[in-house]
Amino acid sequence: MKSLVTFRFMEMKDIDQILLIERLSFTIPWSREAFYNELTHNQYARYLVMEEEESIIGYCGLWIVLDEAHVTNIALLPEYRGKGLGTGLLRKAMIEAKELGALTMTLEVRVSNHVAQSLYRKFGFKNGGIRKNYYSDNQEDALVMWVKL
Repeated sequence: MKSLVTFRFMEMKDIDQILLIERLSFTIPWSREAFYNELTHNQYARYLVMEEEESIIGYCGLWIVLDEAHVTNIALLPEYRGKGLGTGLLRKAMIEAKELGALTMTLEVRVSNHVAQSLYRKFGFKNGGIRKNYYSDNQEDALVMWVKL
């Protein structure tokens, strides 16, 4: 039997679990202080968590500025990848962004990350440009993608 996956907005108590997902997902993970500041000082920030049996298995960060949503980060624990859960997480983030007044959504993705790009294209994201040397770990370019909500 499949476990039920639920969504809610991130709280301070979630930071440790989010940091684990960060470390397992990104070469330059965000710090505790970065997430603390997002939750306490950034009026534009909204972070969704995806839970299975009260354990956080993924999350998605959004900045909602006027009528635009910017995906800051989206990640799942490695053992939950490739099971369609990223699709559910992105779908929920898009719904929440729209409910918060966003008309468009944008994100940056590594030009080499074809798996993520494929997911975004499933939702109608289109290429919007390149940010040269965007990633500080290896100076890889970022593909900017956009979608109307």
